[in-house]
Amino acid sequence: MTRFFVVPQWQGSPAARAMHLIDGAEAIAGDLPRAATVRIDVPVEAGESLDTGIRRFSALTRVRDALTDALQAGVAAHGTDDHSVVIGGDCGVAVPAIAHAATHHETLAVVWFDAHGDLNTPGGSPSGAFSGMALRAVFDDLPLAGSGAVPAERVVLAGVRELDTPEQQLIDEAELTTVDVDVLADPAALVEAVAATGATAVYLHVDLDVLDPAAITGVALPVPFGLSLDELIAAVKAVRAQFPLAGASIAGFAPASPVAAVDDLGTILRIVGALA
Repeated sequence: MTRFFVVPQWQGSPAARAMHLIDGAEAIAGDLPRAATVRIDVPVEAGESLDTGIRRFSALTRVRDALTDALQAGVAAHGTDDHSVVIGGDCGVAVPAIAHAATHHETLAVVWFDAHGDLNTPGGSPSGAFSGMALRAVFDDLPLAGSGAVPAERVVLAGVRELDTPEQQLIDEAELTTVDVDVLADPAALVEAVAATGATAVYLHVDLDVLDPAAITGVALPVPFGLSLDELIAAVKAVRAQFPLAGASIAGFAPASPVAAVDDLGTILRIVGALA
């Protein structure tokens, strides 16, 4: 059974239109099956850093706890076969979802589709925004609980094309696996990258800016020369055909207005269908 968790978190985003992520999550939620959808309350206030180096940390912690509790309740009610798809909000929503999946799948790989690296640290981030650290939090020990759930050798960063200098250095030093846009034209290349991690299950995270701007307009930080929708769908389906899916998330939908959201919903719902 697929269950959807809608988390309109905006506090992790560095973008000027961060609060548009609320409209994006709600627009997607409107097309999800109501009986299978759980909404997570997100604080209205921005929150405080609490000396962590992470902007709005207190609000992010509240959302993390609420989402973790909801995911655990889903397993308690439906068993570990309960298939969860988290709908953000910013990329930070994926971190507690991945930590939850890792507790049920000992050898979990994470495929992170994103135009950006999301590999900064609280001390080195140019913005202090958690979404720019979200993938780092998957495998490293950051202040937010749930960090470090999956080792770096089982993380695959797919479609990245804009990196800060420290992020590129980390990729080189940690030998983090990346799969470039041109390589993803062959879905088998991503399957091979996941297989090389030795994983027995996979978590798929999609930041919508992995798509080329020609394929989607409602993202806050578009980067040219991204994936086409068909390439993304083919890559997701190829991985799912070879590995059990432990969970998934979609983030980064920030339409200019609720009305403008309609223009991209067809694209997004195809991605939701591929993940669900």
